[in-house]
Amino acid sequence: MRLLLLLVLALGWIELHAQDASEPNVFRDAQAGYRLRYPRGWQLERKPGNATATFYTGNAGRAAEVLASVQAAPPACKQLLTDSVWLGIRQQPQAQVLRLSEHDNGASHEVRYDYTYSAAPAPALRTHVVGRRIWRNGYEYRLEYQAAISEDHDYLPEARQLLESLAFVAPLPSAPPAAPKPQVVQSCDDKMYGIAALRSRNGIWEDDCRTIHEFSVSNPSAQPTIHKLVLPFQSYALAKGLDNCLYSVTKAPTDAPELVYRYNPATREGAYTPWRLPAQGEENVWISAATDKRGDLYFITSDGNKLVKVSPTDSTVTVVWDNDPVRRAPYFTAIGFSGAGTHANFCIDDNNTVYQVYSTDGSLLKIDLGTRQPSPELIQIDGLPKRGGYSDVLLQEAASGKRVLYLAGPKALYRVDLDNRQAELVRRGIYTDLAGCNLFDVATPPVQAPPAMAAAAAAPAPATPEAPRANMWRGRILDAVTLQPLPQTQFKLRNSVGEEINVRLGADGSFAIEVEPGRSYVGQAKLDGYVAANSFYSANAGSYAEDILLQPLAVGVTLPLNNVQFQQGKAILLSSSHSALDQLVGILSANPGVSIELQGHTDNVGDPQKNLVLSQKRAAAVKTYLVHHGIATERISSVGFGGTKPKASNARESTRRLNRRVEFKILSVQ
Repeated sequence: MRLLLLLVLALGWIELHAQDASEPNVFRDAQAGYRLRYPRGWQLERKPGNATATFYTGNAGRAAEVLASVQAAPPACKQLLTDSVWLGIRQQPQAQVLRLSEHDNGASHEVRYDYTYSAAPAPALRTHVVGRRIWRNGYEYRLEYQAAISEDHDYLPEARQLLESLAFVAPLPSAPPAAPKPQVVQSCDDKMYGIAALRSRNGIWEDDCRTIHEFSVSNPSAQPTIHKLVLPFQSYALAKGLDNCLYSVTKAPTDAPELVYRYNPATREGAYTPWRLPAQGEENVWISAATDKRGDLYFITSDGNKLVKVSPTDSTVTVVWDNDPVRRAPYFTAIGFSGAGTHANFCIDDNNTVYQVYSTDGSLLKIDLGTRQPSPELIQIDGLPKRGGYSDVLLQEAASGKRVLYLAGPKALYRVDLDNRQAELVRRGIYTDLAGCNLFDVATPPVQAPPAMAAAAAAPAPATPEAPRANMWRGRILDAVTLQPLPQTQFKLRNSVGEEINVRLGADGSFAIEVEPGRSYVGQAKLDGYVAANSFYSANAGSYAEDILLQPLAVGVTLPLNNVQFQQGKAILLSSSHSALDQLVGILSANPGVSIELQGHTDNVGDPQKNLVLSQKRAAAVKTYLVHHGIATERISSVGFGGTKPKASNARESTRRLNRRVEFKILSVQ
């Protein structure tokens, strides 16, 4: 009896011990007021004084990581969160956006995202990123999983549980204290900056346009301080604000509104601002930027036709001109002919005079910013190389108090004596734009740091009703094999009330469509040589983004027939399958030289031989449907594989159902 009792107790202890071992660990951040549960077998790393907690696991090293962090984020960040995440993902190499969704319940604002990217060309492993970013009471909470796609099977389910376990368990933390905003004298320091056009990698020069070089006006020929790859995009335009921070915008010819990015050289931190420049116009880029004596920032397009002013003190964005004033100058025919270089790169002095440089020979142009009147003279500078490649000008004040003009020329930076119209070489280097502002020293209300800066210490604004935000459906249309953009795709949008529009794509294949809450939308993408694709969106819970992949019609490619369903255990098509099959009919009708093989698959439940026969019959049923809708029978073959080729685990129903499918393989393209 005693032995039996001991055995029962021992077995009970083992059972309880096993239950305890399965319970997740608990992590609490008392200061930030949140809790996470992380799986047994995962490790926690948190360094003293660091607001980031790292959870990691793996048989060898850190195969998978989840990072949790909290940082100050003033109220305007709430409205910028989705834009910031979307733009950040697009800057990753070979990125594919699987899903980005937005949720706002008033007290908090959350963006969930899921994407993959590859830092090297195929067949390099792709990295999978799944995350949540939540704005709440002046703080941003960020949770993010990263691992190679090959590790997803082992670690992604547990990582998702960790991400979902976030719970706020304490009163909201106090918002950062308000910073005083007295009337001050804003003074630019003596540092000037340039965007490096090239960088050397393994002895080979390649495009850069993301790295910034920092110079001192007192000795610009000295070795610069390098801010390597600090811009999240390639850029031609850089301005320095009176806050000694740098402002830039992408050089991509998107012909769409773009956010200005702010980089603080002192802290080496950056983030998108809420300031959105208007569309550049077709075949144009933002090519240059400058600052005036009030601290306003200016951006200009490559054709000189659009100059835009951003006022940091009130966050307004204004179009200064939308037609190039230089067209009225008597010398315009000499520099404005077809094939001529640009003359848009510019700076502004303290008298509101715009200086521009003609890229072909370094000649200078002047425009009165107030009257938009160009000077009648084209100023020639001696001492410059004859070859073209002049990319910017910048006025600075030397230590002697004398005004000096710097000119970014072909493979070098030059200093120009304007009185004598003479240039001298300062240092070697190729720069797309220059930035500085020590010419200005004026009393002004302080420049308000854009609220998107995560480290900004600004108090939350008083609660005011927010204007309703439009829901946006965004994405890109990409080649499914190369992930290169397909901007020539015909993309048509149709909503649930029958309205239909043709959507124009950006140069990077992107689209952004304002949608009406409560309606559902279907987007159809068509391009010769590719399988047409449909995408669906219901505008209920906030903005949404997802890339649309077009599969090329190439021999050997196997594609799924999504939403093709049968009666259980039978080869009888359900009516819900007709939409997907009709789409395949359309593809084959539009491409009469294409022949295909239909492939049926089942899961592994039941008798393997019966599963094989069922898969053959289901593939044949799809062929019958296609033939009845006008596709020649000789263009279609069918085969069944039963459960021999699973694409997901058969261990549970949620993944087993993915194995019950019909696919088609392209056999020939004529």
